Amino acid sequence: MTNDRQPLLGVSLVPTVNALVETVSLARIADETGLELLGLQDHPYNPAFVDTMTLAGAVLDRTRAIRVFPDVASLPLRPAAMLAKAAATLDLLSAGRFELGIGSGAVWPAITAYGGPALSAGEAVDALEEGVAVIRAIWSEQRGIRLAGEHHALRGAHGGPAPAHEIGLWIGSVSPRMLTLTGRLGDGWAAPIPSYMPFEDHPAAQDRIDAGAQAAGRAPSAIRRIAQLPGLITDARDDGPPRASEPIVGPVDRWIDSLIGLRERARYDDFVFWPVQSDEGQVRAFAEQVAPAVRQALTA
Repeated sequence: MTNDRQPLLGVSLVPTVNALVETVSLARIADETGLELLGLQDHPYNPAFVDTMTLAGAVLDRTRAIRVFPDVASLPLRPAAMLAKAAATLDLLSAGRFELGIGSGAVWPAITAYGGPALSAGEAVDALEEGVAVIRAIWSEQRGIRLAGEHHALRGAHGGPAPAHEIGLWIGSVSPRMLTLTGRLGDGWAAPIPSYMPFEDHPAAQDRIDAGAQAAGRAPSAIRRIAQLPGLITDARDDGPPRASEPIVGPVDRWIDSLIGLRERARYDDFVFWPVQSDEGQVRAFAEQVAPAVRQALTA
């Protein structure tokens, strides 16, 4: 399958309470240096993390072009209808720069400790499917919406407001059933970091997403494929190409070759850098040295 979609490159940041000023500053640097995507992790039960959606609003207010998304929103702790309204609000306030990454949940003891439901793996997938339907229904601005669901439902709700643009629903998925659902319902795949899915498993995961799309009568090309890549940009060592569950560690050339290789072998459209050392030097190295070379190579 030929991939001629223009690549988006970005960075994912951790919403730690003791580094809020630094996080907003890094977001502004990412924006000013031309990165297109900014992810913010969402683990609401982590006492060291601030609320991701609130932080997203602050970041959008302080940037001008970059798209911001929760990476990914924990649906079990965010009622679907209210998540839809929050997303639409952020999109309206930013003139269409908010996208919605969404996941079925992880760290279930922590979710239940915060009052969330105790769901099995299968129930979590069912809940996400219901949540996607609710979110899209709220964005539709229809009136008197009724959706029957065990986990997320609407009982005569009035939808709205509509977002400023067609928000991408980027699903974070790992299991075969979730990957199939991503192909069937998602606008994008926010691929797991390699500690959740080794690099060698990514091509098969892409094939499963394709099959889910085709079974639903969709073109696989309708789904953005977003690689999420922890690692370190450094001249001090080179750990080689992406492999297993390891972060990518190496100089700029190693990162350029790795991203181009992932486009060719695993069919990724977009690339989000998760710096294991979140500082200005890492963000600038990716934005000013890696990203331009990757864009040039992939759009040549």
